[in-house]
Amino acid sequence: MTDRYCVFGHPIGHSKSPAIHAAFAAETGQQMEYVAIEAPLDDFAGAWRAFVSKGGRGANVTVPFKQDAWQLCDQLSDQARRAGAVNTLVLHEDGTTWGDTTDGVGLVADLRRNDVMLEAARILVLGAGGAVRGVLEPLLAEKPRQIKVVNRTAEKAIELAQDFAALGAIEGAGLDGIDGQYDLVINGTSASLAGDLPPLPDSLFADGGVAYDMMYGAEPTVFLAWAQRQGARGIDGLGMLVGQAAASFELWRGVRPAVDGVLDELRSQLQ
Repeated sequence: MTDRYCVFGHPIGHSKSPAIHAAFAAETGQQMEYVAIEAPLDDFAGAWRAFVSKGGRGANVTVPFKQDAWQLCDQLSDQARRAGAVNTLVLHEDGTTWGDTTDGVGLVADLRRNDVMLEAARILVLGAGGAVRGVLEPLLAEKPRQIKVVNRTAEKAIELAQDFAALGAIEGAGLDGIDGQYDLVINGTSASLAGDLPPLPDSLFADGGVAYDMMYGAEPTVFLAWAQRQGARGIDGLGMLVGQAAASFELWRGVRPAVDGVLDELRSQLQ
């Protein structure tokens, strides 16, 4: 029987994951099926169990179920345990469920692909929600000079930074705590989806600075358009999406697919 995988979300009809994983399977010669499933908001665990009962071997998890997935796992990777969220579920042969988060791996891989230097960099991260929590550990592993997490609610950013303080130089603050210039500014908020821009100083970017938005679209997001007007180089989150998918695929199938061809195809479809 063909191994079955899926992505859970609510809503999920917009997901590009089935197309991405179909391309990965064709590239690597893997026999597998991958579909999108809209899980009920009040019973994610039931949706996972139902999928497993029909031959499911693993899943990706997107909004709003990453914390629900974390809670149902029998085992967690160290990274997922610290992040408090899971975007990849793996069913082991003994029937137990293992969870990991590959969002940060996908982000760092995309930054490297775009020749963004992280070691000794001064990094500003906007937002303190689950999207940011899932990427801080891989970012800190690159040994930046500093990561500052800022959020409209300062206490949330401060608490988040404290959770990761043992891993490197990180601090949290409110939006009024932005000081100096940064080599890399990452927008981890959903403001771009609503066409909003947090109040940011015009002098935010160091020379050669980079702006990265976890969101993506056919046109630059509001944040990227603003950053480019300030002289920064802008990168959207499409490569992060494909990168996290490749890391999940490797966890399931034991082979890491190449991402460039899939990324180019998705980009051409957007445009």
